[in-house]
Amino acid sequence: MWTVPKPKYRRGSCDEGEIAVNIGGVRVELFGDVLNRYPESRLAELLNCATQDHEVISSLCDDFDPGRKEFYFDRDPDAFKCIINVYYLDEIHIKPGICPICFIKEMEFWKIDQCVLDECCKSYLSEKEEELTEIANKVKVILEDLEVDRCITRTQRCQRFLWRLMEKPGSSLPARVIAIISFLSVLVSALVMCIGTIPELQVKNADDKLVEHPTLEGIDTACMLWFTAEYLLRLASSPNKLHFTLSFMNVIDFLAIMPFYVVLTLTSLGTASMMELANVQQAVQALRIMRIARIFKLARHSSGLQTLTYALKSSLKELGLLLMYMGVGIFVFSALAYTMEQSHPETLFSSIPQSFWWAIITMTTVGYGDIYPKTTLGRCNAAVSFLCGVIAIALPIHPIINNFVVVYNKQRVLETAAKHEVELMELKNGRGVRRKCSS
Repeated sequence: MWTVPKPKYRRGSCDEGEIAVNIGGVRVELFGDVLNRYPESRLAELLNCATQDHEVISSLCDDFDPGRKEFYFDRDPDAFKCIINVYYLDEIHIKPGICPICFIKEMEFWKIDQCVLDECCKSYLSEKEEELTEIANKVKVILEDLEVDRCITRTQRCQRFLWRLMEKPGSSLPARVIAIISFLSVLVSALVMCIGTIPELQVKNADDKLVEHPTLEGIDTACMLWFTAEYLLRLASSPNKLHFTLSFMNVIDFLAIMPFYVVLTLTSLGTASMMELANVQQAVQALRIMRIARIFKLARHSSGLQTLTYALKSSLKELGLLLMYMGVGIFVFSALAYTMEQSHPETLFSSIPQSFWWAIITMTTVGYGDIYPKTTLGRCNAAVSFLCGVIAIALPIHPIINNFVVVYNKQRVLETAAKHEVELMELKNGRGVRRKCSS
């Protein structure tokens, strides 16, 4: 509700104690006592300007009509209609369709503090500021790629060229070829790891044990040599070695490479008696299994997988709720199943912890059939747990999908905005060069 008189949007002369402002062609009459509620604002300064010095008035507005006592401003009238609410409601709400960054500039012009913004608008503004920061970072990266020739020394120039070659597939044709080779190497390595476990394709060693075929082992070794060379070249050309080493994707790359050389060291340099130890053999098998980390290298070459990772990261709250629902359901239904099945002489539910497995496969609609209820009450409990599991899984699916769509669209918009920003900068630089040449 309005607790003070509303502003007047009309033409004519203003009454005593009022001030008339013209914002982009929209004339508004404001009451002086209302404007004095924020004495440090621009409108309050105009109202309380005792002198008729045109220099003082011109510093506060764009133009002034002494006859009509009307002040002219070449500003956005829609934004002003939102800002004027602070004098009446003590808060400002940004209307849809107004750029929040431009609105903040309007607030700074009218000398209104940002603390009067509504909470929803503050969160919306922070999101837009984060987007602008991401766009600025993307523009910075693009500009750094374009400024290879500005490096001071030949070493820096070579380092920047090598970094673009290994890290920026879109920078040149050789870089794109290297990215394709890396992508195919990951696929071939994963395929070799899977085929190597087929008994028909394995051979027996001197101890009459099945081992990987030498041909497959040679292909895997070639892939590992490529991964190693790629990692070392990227590390050598990285501008920030520490950030490169601690990066999540680079940690995965290191974990995918490291087991190969550890196993090679244990098998080649270790003595026969050492290799016969059960602990050493188990360690070798565990390190071989760690080769599955290579498949995560695909995320480096797939923007879709990266978007999926960002979407899951932004959906941690929904995933946490899903785990909580499932955890509560598993505990409740497993306890009920154990209690109801104790009356049956051939019960398969020996304990509540052992019943957790039944509750998990039932609520997730897997149902292996290795453990199942045999009493009527137990089967009713199973039916209810099945329905609750379906509902619990379905509830957070829509927010997660929505987050994926939002993240995907946001990434596309940010990339497009960054490219347009670079194009505008190139156009401005081209005009500047033309002006210098013409002068």
